Amino acid sequence: MAEKKRTEVDWQDIRVFLALGRHGSLSGAARALSVNHATIARRIQSLEATLGEKLVERRPEGYILTPAGTRTLAAAGDMEAAVHTLGRGGEDDAIKGLVRVNAPPALSLGFLAERLATLPVSHPGLDIDLATDLRPVSLERREADIAIRLGRPTDGGFIARRLGSMAYGWYGAPAICERVEAGGDPVFVGFDEVNTDIPEAVWLARTYPGARIAFKANNHVAQAAAARAGAGLALLPHYIGRGEPALRQCRLEPVPEPREIYVLTRGQDRNNPAIRFVVDHLLRVFADERTLFEN
Repeated sequence: MAEKKRTEVDWQDIRVFLALGRHGSLSGAARALSVNHATIARRIQSLEATLGEKLVERRPEGYILTPAGTRTLAAAGDMEAAVHTLGRGGEDDAIKGLVRVNAPPALSLGFLAERLATLPVSHPGLDIDLATDLRPVSLERREADIAIRLGRPTDGGFIARRLGSMAYGWYGAPAICERVEAGGDPVFVGFDEVNTDIPEAVWLARTYPGARIAFKANNHVAQAAAARAGAGLALLPHYIGRGEPALRQCRLEPVPEPREIYVLTRGQDRNNPAIRFVVDHLLRVFADERTLFEN
C-alpha cells in the first residue's frame, strides 16, 4: 500500500475488522457494533494502513478476506479472547473467557441451552454465547469457537470429535397416532419452503410424495408444538419427541437413518483452556444422555 505503515494497532480497528470478517458485509458489521457504514470502512482502512497490507476485498457477494486478512483474523480473534479473559479477572487457574458455540436451532433450543447455561453458574469467569442460526456459522471466520454439526465432517481443517448419533421417530398427539395406526392417511408437520434442502425435509418429500403437510416450520421445536396441537405427525429427533409428555411415538415406518453428531474446533485452539473445558463438558453431556438420542 502507498501509505507508510504505522506501528501501533488500534484495538477499535481490530474490533471492527473482527465484525466485518465474521459478518462479511458492512451492514452486518455495522449492526453488530451499532455504528454506521462509514465508521466500518474508515476503521478497516486504518487497520490496513497500520499493518501495511490489504486485508479485505469487496466482491458482489460481500467482503472476502485476503490471505493477509485470514492471518490477521486469526490473530485478532486471539487478541479478543485475551482481552475478554483479562477483563474477567479472578484466579489465574480459573476457567474464564468467552466461548462462542454454534449448533442447529432445535438442538440448541431443545437440548443445549439448558445444559450449557450451567457453566457460567459454576464458573463465574466463563461466558457462553450460543448461536442458534439455521445457517451454520463459520469457525474459520471466527464467528464461533465450537461448532456442533450433524453428519460426518468433510473438511479436514478442524478437529472433529464424535458426540453420538441422533435417531428419529414419528410423534403425534395420541388421537392422531391412533387414526394413522388404524390405517388412516397420515398428515404431516414438516419444514417450511425455505428449508426444503434439509435432509429430513428431502427424505419426507421422497418417501411420502404428494402427502399433505398441514403445518410447516423451520425447526423441530416448533414442529413438536404443532404436533402437540394436533396438526399432524412430526418426524422428530427422539431427544425432542421423548421430552414431550403430550406426544407419543407412533408406529409408522419407515424412518430415516440416524445422523451422527460431531463437535468441531479449530486446531490452533487445542490448548485454549476455556474452549477445551466446554468441549469436554459437551462430550460428557452427550455420553450421559445417549439414551435420549438413540433408538
